[in-house]
Amino acid sequence: MHSREQIRLWLFTAMLSAIVAITPFSTDLYLPAMLNMAVDFNVHITLIQQSLSLFLAGYGLGMFIFGPMMDKYGRRPFVLWGILGFTFASVLSGLTTDIEWFLGWRFIQALSGAAATVAIPGYIKELYGKDTPKGMSYLNLIMMLAPLVAPSVGSLMMTLGQWNLIFFLLAAYGVIILVLAIFWLHVPSDQQKHHRSQYSFISNYQRVFSKRGVKLDILTSFFASFAFFCYITDSSFVFMQVFGLDKYTFSIIFASNVGILILASFINGRLLGYYGPTTLLAMGTLLAILAASGLVVVNMMGLSYGFTLVMLYPFMGCLWIMSVNADSIILMKFKKEVGTASAVIGTLKFGSGAFAGPLLAIFHSGSAVPFSSLLLGGVLLACLSQGGNYFLKH
Repeated sequence: MHSREQIRLWLFTAMLSAIVAITPFSTDLYLPAMLNMAVDFNVHITLIQQSLSLFLAGYGLGMFIFGPMMDKYGRRPFVLWGILGFTFASVLSGLTTDIEWFLGWRFIQALSGAAATVAIPGYIKELYGKDTPKGMSYLNLIMMLAPLVAPSVGSLMMTLGQWNLIFFLLAAYGVIILVLAIFWLHVPSDQQKHHRSQYSFISNYQRVFSKRGVKLDILTSFFASFAFFCYITDSSFVFMQVFGLDKYTFSIIFASNVGILILASFINGRLLGYYGPTTLLAMGTLLAILAASGLVVVNMMGLSYGFTLVMLYPFMGCLWIMSVNADSIILMKFKKEVGTASAVIGTLKFGSGAFAGPLLAIFHSGSAVPFSSLLLGGVLLACLSQGGNYFLKH
């Protein structure tokens, strides 16, 4: 590929990644402002926290609805109208003074965001072809980096003013990516109807789930995401309560995951040409099991947090390699039902986060053992899913 074409592809991928980022930014950017919001709305903070669950529910519903629809009617209109709806809902979320209206606008914000983001893996598959895993690497990197960066940005916004600024920032972000999409988001398949699925809403889902081996691939992606959300959910308790670290030290540890994921992205991209996504998925899973097993051991022995980090960092890198390759394997099995497949992947990814908190609460013991055990359990179940696929093929 010529250098000019390569640069254009990178820029286009960056724009698609920016569209994907609206959802994790929307879920995590306002986390530092929840207490202030509860005071302003004169409600208990648990009601503000429920807005996050409502957003995730709206996002999952939106992906479920819009994924098959764009397979049939084309992706571009859903992306543009989705970003526009997201922008308006963000503005109105920041302006409202009534908690019921706020919850309603958040739900619409989620539905609109889903319409825009569920189309993006299809564009990546079209642009990258057999190199889809490389393109998906960039998207998954954004999906994992955004939850790590967003709370820090939200805290910065709170130092500049009220919580409303966070939603106005989301609206401004929406305007920028909408303008970029209007002028740049043009690919051949948007005009070629023969690239679209001719099946009904339900039939598209039936075709996705009836594809040989795809259910087990989806389970692999689900369990990898579950482990990631376990880390996001319980890491503050582990490092600040169990190990007694201050907020500053914890923020450094949390932010250092960015470097780990970038390194994992680089390694995955380099090795894809030699081994392919299936082999890298298996290798990443095996190494993740070893790292998670070490994590359980050091926490059962009550060793210092330094030993936990030694095991946790390679685990997070391997987890990222698992996620990106599992998603790519699923998408590459479809030609006209990519939107539906993306909807299944995305809905289950965010749905896995709903299981993390309750399970951590059930097994809570005041130590880091339940945390590390659930991480190990997630990758072991992913390994079992891959083993099932291996036996199906042989």
